[in-house]
Amino acid sequence: MSDAAPLSIDVVSDVVCPWCYIGKRFLEKAIALKPEIPVEVRFRPYFLNPWVPREGISREQYLVTKFGSVERYNANSQRVIDAAASAGLVYARDKIERQPNTLDCHRLIRWAGSNAAAMKQRLMELYFSEGGDLTSRDVLVQAAIDCGLDGDEVRRKLASDEDAAEVEAEANFAKDAGIDGVPCFVFGRLMAVSGAHPPDALAQAIERAAQEVAKRGVAAE
Repeated sequence: MSDAAPLSIDVVSDVVCPWCYIGKRFLEKAIALKPEIPVEVRFRPYFLNPWVPREGISREQYLVTKFGSVERYNANSQRVIDAAASAGLVYARDKIERQPNTLDCHRLIRWAGSNAAAMKQRLMELYFSEGGDLTSRDVLVQAAIDCGLDGDEVRRKLASDEDAAEVEAEANFAKDAGIDGVPCFVFGRLMAVSGAHPPDALAQAIERAAQEVAKRGVAAE
């Protein structure tokens, strides 16, 4: 299949979703298991918590609002912390002090272009591993610089509404299409897999989708 057009993989996810953090790593491992199948990964926005205001809220307020209490969340979150560790990732739950609205994060990923994967990863690492404040414009600009973007240009764009409507429309489209849980991986626009499935399961999905695309003669884009 090396001469075939790349199989599109649309990743619908949010940067503050722990299973999306894990799912991205699992997808990367799955792709490595199928080196004979060329792929094109595209990151699509999703708002896990659309009710969080643009300026963000404290992590404590978020956990109380969404889960009832910090203690209740902590009592049930060890599973995801362990899953992250098994994927080679760090989820430092207690470092997170601020819960962001992720519109600006999704704008950064959009602006990163061919570096979107690195931008997405950097934002997730900041949030889950380092307790970075993704409501801080300085933090976002530095993350963009770390991924090769022009800091002054990013700061100017963040101060504007550039691409905000487009990101919101795309996130709303995903929900209108019936995606109510993330991560959701859409392979070749033919098959959707929801959840952070292990790499071997995602690799099988990649293979099945590539075979179906080839059989149908469906354009990968």
